[in-house]
Amino acid sequence: MAFDVKKVVTDRTSDGTSVFADETRVEPSSVMAMPGSELFNIWGTGDGTPFVGAGDNPATVPFPFFPGPGGTRFVIVRFAPESTPPADAGPEEVVAEAEEKQPGLVHVFEPDTPGMHTTDSIDYGICVDGEIWLELDDGAEVHVTPGTCVVQQGIRHAWHNRSDRHCTMVYVLVGAERKSG
Repeated sequence: MAFDVKKVVTDRTSDGTSVFADETRVEPSSVMAMPGSELFNIWGTGDGTPFVGAGDNPATVPFPFFPGPGGTRFVIVRFAPESTPPADAGPEEVVAEAEEKQPGLVHVFEPDTPGMHTTDSIDYGICVDGEIWLELDDGAEVHVTPGTCVVQQGIRHAWHNRSDRHCTMVYVLVGAERKSG
């Protein structure tokens, strides 16, 4: 099934009039590190306090993939089934290609525990199609289906699509500072 993503961005002119600043299709990105999956980088704000104004709103900051403190990212991920064959490439090539296409994506993943990762962010996610399993570091899992909203608070986790079709998740990532202790 084709998944067509359209982005509509609003802004204000210098005299304060609301306008449509952008209305475009968003092309998916794919990386060998996630075979068969698609990533749609919709929008992002720089780290720190975001601002809005009269005609001087900043452009999108989609990378690095995971924002720093105060930054945000708006992404759609279409997870392919886990049965999708892996890329026919070595680990160095997979990482290099991911860093080129989706800077900052793969460095959070644990090489010895496939799929497991931890981010310094609060992630709001909603399943809009398909199904997926969310696994935590102790092996606990929850089945995520359309309409399920997930709030992740900087935890170690992995996503597993054990079905035979794509699962589409929509995320807003908010960069946070990690407390130690």
